[in-house]
Amino acid sequence: MANRRDFLKTSLLGASASLLAWGGRLKAAAPAARPAAAVRVVSTWDFGIAANQAAWAILGKGGHALDAVEAGARVPEADLKNHSVGRAGYPDRDGHVTLDASIMDHNYNCGAVAAIEHIAHPISVARRVMERTPHVLLVGDGALQFALEQGFKKEELLTPESEQAWHAWLKTAKYQPSINSEVRDYDKAGRPGGANNHDTIGMLALDAHGKLAGACTTSGMAWKLHGRVGDSPIIGAGLYVDGEIGGATSTGVGEEVIRNAGSFLVVELMRQGRTPQEACKEAVMRIVKRRAEASKTLQVGFLAMNRDGEVGAYAIQRGFSYAVCDAHKQDALLPSPSVYTTNYS
Repeated sequence: MANRRDFLKTSLLGASASLLAWGGRLKAAAPAARPAAAVRVVSTWDFGIAANQAAWAILGKGGHALDAVEAGARVPEADLKNHSVGRAGYPDRDGHVTLDASIMDHNYNCGAVAAIEHIAHPISVARRVMERTPHVLLVGDGALQFALEQGFKKEELLTPESEQAWHAWLKTAKYQPSINSEVRDYDKAGRPGGANNHDTIGMLALDAHGKLAGACTTSGMAWKLHGRVGDSPIIGAGLYVDGEIGGATSTGVGEEVIRNAGSFLVVELMRQGRTPQEACKEAVMRIVKRRAEASKTLQVGFLAMNRDGEVGAYAIQRGFSYAVCDAHKQDALLPSPSVYTTNYS
């Protein structure tokens, strides 16, 4: 008859054998390694194509996402035909060109400037804020002072064309942002023309090292109150990046994005398992639900990319587009799905 010691020995050997077998089954069922993420850059609107090309010149050579989005954002900032971003941006109602920008990397490092004047490339100042100060956001005169201390050149940003448009607007002084445009063109008689100047450029990039970064830059709404700041320089509103999950950026009426912490919301929805497009759609629908009537005459769009390089977008109104650039497509411009298929303005 077996004694107690023999019984325990036999039981322990059996349990060990069972655990080894269970461990073997677990090892066999382990998921395959994650596929290599696609090196890719995406950005809002058609002027994102040129911005993407500048970013790809860095990404395509194995460069870093942060360098890529800064280089890309500088392209529309310097474009004198672009009246919603950078040096040729339309002024506020007092004739001041004030610029906003933010930048963020995969490791939650971020920097931004808001309502800065006389500096042609606010995205580069935002990066200096991130890398050379203990702060995230500098505004107004303080942002300008910092930029000058960092060696940026003070310039007059109000171009003759933008000044002419401002004087035309003053004849009616009617503040009327357009769907798919934060500005409305005016002819010499002060009559509104076509809404062909979009707004903010937001960019997201994933590099060969698997690192994400994002950038957002704008001159804000034309004819705004002096001192108005939209979502673009607000981390979590106009831009948010989480290296473990993905990144998101926004375009459209910044006040609505701020109210919902829009880009942060999109990233958190991706964290919960949504695809980039599903996350963008849910964030848009939250705005529509809360602002049911107002949403019919305003635009907000989100663009997102997860850590695997999957891209998605969604907007309130039709007409929002986004540009994609990678090793397979260099100048793709894609229409975003939207809640409404007919614009109300």
